Amino acid sequence: MIKAAIAGGTGYTAGELLRILVNHPEVEICSVMSTTSAGRPVTDSHRDLLGETTLEFSDSLGEPDVIFLCLGHGLSKEFIDSHDIPAGCKIIDLGQDFRNEPDYKGRHFVYGLTDVFLPQIEGCDYLANPGCFATCIQLGLAPAAALKLTGSEIHVTAITGATGAGRKLSETSHFPYRNDNISVYKPFTHQHLTEICNTLEKLGGSRPTVNFVPMRGDFTRGIFASIYFRCDMPAEEANAIYKEYYKESPFVFVSDAPISLKEVVNTNKCLLHIESHNGRLHITAIIDNLLKGASGQAVENMNLMFGLERTTALKLKANAF
Repeated sequence: MIKAAIAGGTGYTAGELLRILVNHPEVEICSVMSTTSAGRPVTDSHRDLLGETTLEFSDSLGEPDVIFLCLGHGLSKEFIDSHDIPAGCKIIDLGQDFRNEPDYKGRHFVYGLTDVFLPQIEGCDYLANPGCFATCIQLGLAPAAALKLTGSEIHVTAITGATGAGRKLSETSHFPYRNDNISVYKPFTHQHLTEICNTLEKLGGSRPTVNFVPMRGDFTRGIFASIYFRCDMPAEEANAIYKEYYKESPFVFVSDAPISLKEVVNTNKCLLHIESHNGRLHITAIIDNLLKGASGQAVENMNLMFGLERTTALKLKANAF
């Protein structure tokens, strides 16, 4: 059994990790760390796990084989520096500390976009899990970028659920603000842009301009991205390219029919739909921001790092209505 520890155990991504790992046939959770909740039952924070686990939050790491860092941005380096991590312990960081700066004190963090960089992920020791918006947008663009179809400028508008803002309450995540409301935030400056452009440059050889406008939605979870760029390729041809690119993926699928967000909520899937309009390719991409966009992909990466079947514990039920 793989012994797994979770640091930052009270947040949304940690909760999703727990829901997956308590049912993972090859994993034993040895520690769920929280400096503010040590000694309390995990179910105090994650009420839906009542009856699923008797774990308590801890302030000690234990002797894990892998640790998931579910910490605020900038805190993963601090955690590594302040804790005696056992030799041979693998690290999966769900923050953004190592996505764009992968080398840190003798450790090299592989960028964990599973459907694009699988060979590098298999068997690695340190991994930077991609951001949620970044995962959705990159999966929508990777096949086109690899064939240099995207040109120099890409346009993206994407909307995310309230859980994308994290568990800590803020003015714009407060119910009176979110309910029956949509708003733009961080237009053209979102922190995921750098990792998106890094991947596109690796795949296509040049660094495009990505005009990304993120939006807050009045729903709980999920990301819906609308992506387009100039390209004269017919949709039928692009569909064939995308299906070939993702033919080995157990989680990314190209839909011939238009897609809607509920089709991926509570799953580790990404669905794509492609159309052509007046010399432009338009791609819609959807994921669950907490699963394929965070904890689900983290477990997918863990499976690959330990040589397990990639889909282990990730065959989850969708919410169609």
